[in-house]
Amino acid sequence: MELLNTILSGISNFVWGRKNLFLSIVPILILTGLVLTVRTVFIQIRGFAHGVGITSGKYDDPAHKGQLTHFQALSAALSATIGIGNIAGVAIALYYGGPGAIFWMWVSAFFGMAIKYTECTLAIKYRKIEPNGNIRGGPMYFIELGMKKYFRPLAYLFAACTAIAAFGAGNMVQSNTLAHSIIDAFHVAPENQGLWRWVIGIVISGAVGIVIIGGIKRIGKVASFLVPFMSVVYVCSALVILAIEPDQIIPAFQLIFYHAFHPTAVVGGSAAGATVLTTISWGLRRGLFSNEAGQGSAAMAHSTAKVEEPVREGLVAMLGPFIDTIVICTMTALVIITTGVWDSGLNGAPLTMAAFNTALPTYGRWMVVVGILLFAFSTILSWSYYGEKGIEYIAGASAKLPYKWIFLIFTLLGARLDLVAVWSYADTANGLMAVPNLVSLIVLSGVIVALTRKYMGEKAQGLHRPFDRDGLGPLPPQE
Repeated sequence: MELLNTILSGISNFVWGRKNLFLSIVPILILTGLVLTVRTVFIQIRGFAHGVGITSGKYDDPAHKGQLTHFQALSAALSATIGIGNIAGVAIALYYGGPGAIFWMWVSAFFGMAIKYTECTLAIKYRKIEPNGNIRGGPMYFIELGMKKYFRPLAYLFAACTAIAAFGAGNMVQSNTLAHSIIDAFHVAPENQGLWRWVIGIVISGAVGIVIIGGIKRIGKVASFLVPFMSVVYVCSALVILAIEPDQIIPAFQLIFYHAFHPTAVVGGSAAGATVLTTISWGLRRGLFSNEAGQGSAAMAHSTAKVEEPVREGLVAMLGPFIDTIVICTMTALVIITTGVWDSGLNGAPLTMAAFNTALPTYGRWMVVVGILLFAFSTILSWSYYGEKGIEYIAGASAKLPYKWIFLIFTLLGARLDLVAVWSYADTANGLMAVPNLVSLIVLSGVIVALTRKYMGEKAQGLHRPFDRDGLGPLPPQE
């Protein structure tokens, strides 16, 4: 196992620039976000309020083709992003990169909003709707339909990376962290932990299997309930803790901003110096893991939305990184820092659990355990769909059912494997999955500029109005 950990950690560190930041995916990710932000004239700022309005359902037209409402599509995408990354991922970023890593998570989220807007707008523009209502969408399809034919291998590369990545970020990380949390919460003796891991893996795999057989509609319905419910409970619990110690909030933010450029990490159990590049790397890799901007995964969920205006779904999609990283990850970070446990030597979910339990004894620990359970479950559901779409593109619809069984097996194995190996595999797969997607976003950025300019211009003229359900049509323009 140690050899496997060493190999996977080495590959992960290379992909994410732990040794050399400039020979990694990090500059590609940041430059892509910067280019798209400038080319869309800061769409994440000027389109934010309109995106919230669309998500509320005011623009939903039941006659539009698709499988999910705007809200359900966002919930399905968020169910994949709001998960272990918000609980354990933030703690890991703090452990290896120090408080400054949170700042770089925010950077990834800001530019990630423009990336998510772009990939999900393209997903609607270039999706395929089959006669039976099945929708095929995502980066492999906008690469195939929007780019020259010699880019077709890039589509297959993305699909293959997606199918492989689903076994890491999609299920093994989730079941692994869930197993760790339950064992820690129940103080299971070391000699019994192996059995508990197998039992937890079997239970979570069985529950996932029941839902994923129903496809994206069932996943969307489950996610549209689980994600908002647990997100509200989690954020409210964090706000209660911050209300208990309000004088610690500003110092926590000061710590984050200071250590973004004067890093300190907690590797080895005590605060120690770290390099700026290490802090940036951990902040960005945990930010991408959390909000998935640049991976192209969310584009597959948003491609199923009932909408005909591509830009409209892009505006909904870009709210994902804001909700996930700017709001929920920040809540986790503030709780860990304000309770003073960030440099305790703990790592991952146990660190977050300790922080909540310090401020809210007993309740805090179990709230985090329940949060991990629901977040992990919803994330596994959505990633099963993403991986299924990847394998479907490569091998056709007949490959979907065998893939689901393999996916469930990896969910079981994730509960049993070592933490380092699972996270290193997930980071590597995430980074490799992002490369073909980011290349396609830059190539197709001109399409996005044209679509954005057209839609926002029409909106300024009052042509895009909320849907009037009584009159069964768009409301007339305001005079």
